[in-house]
Amino acid sequence: MSAALAIALSALAMTAIVGLRYLATSGGFAWLTGKLRPGFYDDLKPQIGREIYWSLASAAIYGVPAGIVAWGWANEGWTLIYGDLSAMPLWHFPLSILAYLFAHDTWFFWTHRLMHRPRWFRLAHSVHHASRPPTAWAAMSFHPIEAVTGAVVIPALVFLIPIHIAALAIVLAIMTLMGVTNHMGWEMFPRRVVQGVVGRWLITASHHQRHHDEYRCNYGLYFRFWDRLCGTDKGLGTFEAAAAGARRGGAGAARHEPGAAA
Repeated sequence: MSAALAIALSALAMTAIVGLRYLATSGGFAWLTGKLRPGFYDDLKPQIGREIYWSLASAAIYGVPAGIVAWGWANEGWTLIYGDLSAMPLWHFPLSILAYLFAHDTWFFWTHRLMHRPRWFRLAHSVHHASRPPTAWAAMSFHPIEAVTGAVVIPALVFLIPIHIAALAIVLAIMTLMGVTNHMGWEMFPRRVVQGVVGRWLITASHHQRHHDEYRCNYGLYFRFWDRLCGTDKGLGTFEAAAAGARRGGAGAARHEPGAAA
């Protein structure tokens, strides 16, 4: 088999993995929402259909660089991914996870702020904000341009920061779970967590909901560090406005929200 065909098959396989991971995770939390909050998404079925469409398109975009890098790691040793725990000090394992999450969060914060500039918002980011309120299916609901900015981060980091394959799996799991749980339209964590020490530094659905309501704040992905440093952390939001928007048929309103992309 030629290298080009092998790379193409690797990209195709990774696209399928990313898509199935999305369907399983978002579907699981959507099912949980239905169990804990019956009827919560009943008025949002057309919106959910659009979220699934854009998310599966994003899965293909995420899958291509991931597949190329996976082939290069397995066949050519391109990356700094390692499988032998003794290859690095044990302290490097948790530290590498934190380094990846912080680097990803930093990239996301600044590209996310860019996506809220009027031109980029109209061109790309309005697709994500058309989910009003967001649902568990909205985690990967991106325009292809925005999907590209997200798809390159982890594949780039594996060339820069050594990481054990299990640590990389943990990073991807955290990325997937936080992406879904922060878009469910309700808070799954108890108040003592959200309003306690953990919630003051980590982003939860309550924090990210305020971004979807007000646009000009709370840009982070995992941590509140950059928002606090840049003065864009406006604290926790509530879900009443989102519920009211759903009752009004607010899906899609973000495309024309005056001043939304400031």
